Amino acid sequence: MTQLSLACTLTDRTRAVVEGRIKVEGFDIAFTPGEPEDMFRIAMREARYDITEMSMGSHILSVARGDSRYIGVPVFPSRAFRHSAIYIRTDRGIAGPKDLAGRVIGLPEYQQTAAVWVRGVLRDYYGTDLSGITWKVAGERTPIVLPPHIRKESIAEGQTLDAMLAAGEIDAVIAPRPPACFVNGTAPVARLFPDFRSHEEAYFKATGFFPIMHCIAIRRDVAEANPGLPMALFNAFSAAKAHALAEAAMVNVLRVSIPWIASEVAKQTEFMGGDPWPYGFRRNRAEVAAMCGFSAADGLASQAVQPEALFHETTHGV
Repeated sequence: MTQLSLACTLTDRTRAVVEGRIKVEGFDIAFTPGEPEDMFRIAMREARYDITEMSMGSHILSVARGDSRYIGVPVFPSRAFRHSAIYIRTDRGIAGPKDLAGRVIGLPEYQQTAAVWVRGVLRDYYGTDLSGITWKVAGERTPIVLPPHIRKESIAEGQTLDAMLAAGEIDAVIAPRPPACFVNGTAPVARLFPDFRSHEEAYFKATGFFPIMHCIAIRRDVAEANPGLPMALFNAFSAAKAHALAEAAMVNVLRVSIPWIASEVAKQTEFMGGDPWPYGFRRNRAEVAAMCGFSAADGLASQAVQPEALFHETTHGV
């Protein structure tokens, strides 16, 4: 049996595969746990793992410039609405999305998928003019070259976005992890959307998008040598996700440490349908196409990318 390495975040949606309770048919998988930032850096710089959880922002970027060492499988282990990821100084007169125009905004990485989604939502959904924004960026997992009209500046060595936001050196931060000055209440910082859930639900209702953050990806040489691997991974992770969703709905003994999880599952099913984490290429093609458009508008994708180019051809029919 072919032995392969897999790096991904341990979640309810991946656990059954990671623990070996659901097998990737025909393959022996050795799992390495990790946090996304570390996994993506390793994937983009070293391509160390045969199979990896992959940032969609970086995946689109590398496919567009023709140096991608991985090919995707339409398994999306991470999705997240990101209205909650915009943190603003409350002393700058920022009352809504359009007030971000012309501001100085911090980002952990310009290519980060969360940032790609936030810029896309601000631009396309709220009509925010992003052209005059200066982006202060902490670093990049892989070098990027942007068009000259996009103002991207690296922060100085020793600086942090949290400290800059707390000191008022920047007007806002877009980040999936809350800044410490927001968590601790040590600076006049708040979310742009305090009632972020209502805005995220409205966005879902208008677009049908539950923003994709990551996919599963196979190093191209491994995919070429094992043509049955993409669908074997798709089937295994789909089964693991179905198992997780079924467990969340069990009420004889709660499998999730949230007292009213059954009520939350019922509300979620009513609002989003029975499968809120859809895998598969055909069902997600429109959303992936939107992401490719966001990447092009951001200056990340150097040429137009079709969704088909991001995923192994054997998975286009699922």
